[in-house]
Amino acid sequence: MSELLGLVAGGLFAAGTYLLLRRTLLQLILGLALISNAVNLAILGAGGARPTSPPIIPDDLKTLPPDAADPVPQALILTAIVISFGVIAFFIVLADRVFRSTKVVDTADLNTTDRLQYVAPKRTREQRSDSTATTDGDRA
Repeated sequence: MSELLGLVAGGLFAAGTYLLLRRTLLQLILGLALISNAVNLAILGAGGARPTSPPIIPDDLKTLPPDAADPVPQALILTAIVISFGVIAFFIVLADRVFRSTKVVDTADLNTTDRLQYVAPKRTREQRSDSTATTDGDRA
């Protein structure tokens, strides 16, 4: 079973590395997701993935039974899933912002000094009058 997990994790690492070396932002994000899943499978394989009893201490014992699964790799994988989700969500928002600013998805064509244009959000008349009222009150 762990040999199969090793092969699948290696394949995911290879596919993720290939996608990370591509030029578009979407392929970069997909490559990052594949590598994070490959890490989770590698941790699961290193922890000894085998069909055993769950890591729950029965009422009549004080420690885990000898045939129980190791809970540490499970906790590490759960933590890694949450962290990788946050990182991937951040990169999706970052790629969206880059695309909206430059209208380019190819990383080789990104030259932020020429293309990046910050557009300030439009404020309503009420917002403008509120901001001037607070600054006038601060001056008095």
